[in-house]
Amino acid sequence: MTDFTMNTDAEGVATITWDVADKSMNVMSIDGLSELDACIDAALADDAVKGIVITSGKAGSFAGGMDLNLLAKMREDAGDDPAKGLFEGTMKMHHLLRKIERAGMDKKTNKGGKPIASVLPGTAAGIGLELPLATHRVFVANNPKARIGLPEIQVGIFPGAGGTTRLVRMLGAMAASPLLLEGKMLSPDAAKKAGIINEVSDDPMADARAWVLSATDADILKPWDAKGYKMPGGAPYHPAGFMTFVGASAMVNGKTKGVYPAAKALLSAVYEGALVPFDTALKIEARWFTSVLLNPTSSAMIRSLFLNKEALEKGAVRPEGIADQRVKKLGVLGAGMMGAGIALVSAQAGIEVVLIDRDQAAADKGKAYSESYMDKGIARKKATVEKKEALLSLITATADLDALKGCDLIIEAVFEDPAVKAEMTKKVEAVIPEDCIYASNTSTLPISELAKASCRADQFIGIHFFSPVERMALVEIIKGKETGDRAVAKALDYVRQIRKTPIVVNDARFFYANRCIIPYGNEANRMITEGVAPWFIDQAAQMLGFPVGPVQLGDETSVDLATKIMRATKAAMGNAYPASEADELIVWLEEKGRLGRKSKAGYFDYDEKGKRLGYWKGMQDKYPLAEVQPELQDVQDRLMFVQVLEAVRALEEGVLMDIREGDVGAILGWGFAPWSGGPLSWLDMIGTPYAAERCDQLEAQFGERFKCPDLLREMADKNQSFYGRFGPKDAAAA
Repeated sequence: MTDFTMNTDAEGVATITWDVADKSMNVMSIDGLSELDACIDAALADDAVKGIVITSGKAGSFAGGMDLNLLAKMREDAGDDPAKGLFEGTMKMHHLLRKIERAGMDKKTNKGGKPIASVLPGTAAGIGLELPLATHRVFVANNPKARIGLPEIQVGIFPGAGGTTRLVRMLGAMAASPLLLEGKMLSPDAAKKAGIINEVSDDPMADARAWVLSATDADILKPWDAKGYKMPGGAPYHPAGFMTFVGASAMVNGKTKGVYPAAKALLSAVYEGALVPFDTALKIEARWFTSVLLNPTSSAMIRSLFLNKEALEKGAVRPEGIADQRVKKLGVLGAGMMGAGIALVSAQAGIEVVLIDRDQAAADKGKAYSESYMDKGIARKKATVEKKEALLSLITATADLDALKGCDLIIEAVFEDPAVKAEMTKKVEAVIPEDCIYASNTSTLPISELAKASCRADQFIGIHFFSPVERMALVEIIKGKETGDRAVAKALDYVRQIRKTPIVVNDARFFYANRCIIPYGNEANRMITEGVAPWFIDQAAQMLGFPVGPVQLGDETSVDLATKIMRATKAAMGNAYPASEADELIVWLEEKGRLGRKSKAGYFDYDEKGKRLGYWKGMQDKYPLAEVQPELQDVQDRLMFVQVLEAVRALEEGVLMDIREGDVGAILGWGFAPWSGGPLSWLDMIGTPYAAERCDQLEAQFGERFKCPDLLREMADKNQSFYGRFGPKDAAAA
């Protein structure tokens, strides 16, 4: 099977079609590069060929990017010198795309080349856009579902096949920065407006052929190959360009806090490349790209945010032998913020939803959440009145439990009280079909205990959403002691329907995500009581790559939620509960009515509109700032280790059943330092021997919560890595 084929018609137009047989979307492989190179050579050498059109055999897309195994293969082929292999492999891509760009034209006169157009039936990402950017004109189908861009930065690398260099020379550094540094994906119309494609067409192939047959030498000469070319917005040595790069550097460091090497490398490639001729700039880009690929953060991010995430979304942990369990009719119990959000995302997926609450007014209020959401989308031109009406027609808001008849999945999102949940379980099971799966959206209550109220414990499962439901990508599925495989398959298929990423964990208090995130906030509270400045704690966390610091997070999630969880845990654990000064702090805040953002008073002061004004100075009256603040490394290690050790314990205790879920769940669930690839990847990055040694130091200095788990100690003694021992072969090698 070949990825690229070529046919030349009677008018002399050679059509090169990219169609990877075993993929739903094209990805570039080593063989594919060789085949494309051969097609281009053949077309340029054939006098009968007047021009070339490169397109895709996939109906709705052009290409999804690079086969990441290609990068691993280049590294392996280099043996003891991986840098050489990656650089030379990258330069082969540059030579091929440069060959397309120059298209056989004379080096001195810039004449005699053959026009090459690209036709994109739909989505083009990564190399799927870098290849068209090297052609002379880009035609895109009028496909509203298509998305076009260079998203590499989101998985820890940057566009390294010429996309960085070409886009900056096309648009200027300022205009290119959102596409390169944020990885924005644009609709065809937006891509044309931005200047990265040329035409949006109802018949792009016909338009491309017509253009190829009429193109002149001037039409195919790239601006940067023409005499007198000047970079849009100014080069770095130009006054305007100088200010652009000063601002870009500040922006990158402000957003990344220095922990994302790909962003810094990209900016370096852009800056240095803008000072030299185009072909030299490509070499600079290749060197920086190689540097990023050799950085362990890129491997960790690619593995967790691409390979592992994709595997989980495709059903890597789905029980075998279970028929398709996609949801047709969903019942949501409780129309509060969580229930309303669940109803919204389910209706967006085309699922019929029955939204239940204690009375009609409460149910209607829950449905109004979807109406408001769609109205905002219409105002931003992201939705239409017709789409709003179609979505709302799928949601039935009612207080009548009989409306749940015919549901094949129930998600209970009522008050976090075992007695309330038990009562609801019994009432609903009397109405729903016998084969209906029942799920609780609890965030802390053990599923096995809740299942005791059910007469069908094998059909009882936990489906834990994160708030706000419509924005958070992760869903945590919890297996109770008696939960059966069909219930797990049902939950996984439903999560896939609503286009979120699932992890499946075994039942235990706080499951996985909360058992890791709660200590994060507790450790920050402990430090405040020790006299560590709260702004120091938050900044230390953000410098680790966390989206918000733990102190700010405490205000966002609310202080009274923290005290409620603390009291429930204390009641359940009794004398085994590890009381600490952190508990005293949140109880004190609660007593003062400082419940967080929702009460416009918490760890922060707020104005009348709820805008943060600064950290509340009253904390220092009770907990004075220490005259000497701790070392940054100590603060950061406390925040990191208190989480990663819980991840290790979850794996050790069998709560985590797949190491990939531990890392993906941490990044998507609570924003755990994405550059690290997740807590278990981070331990691999720093090495288990050092991790165990640092645990001993932290335990001696700060307490037993940093005690090294037996599993980590054993792995340290054997110098093992987590992905080497527990990871799938493909993930371990990534």
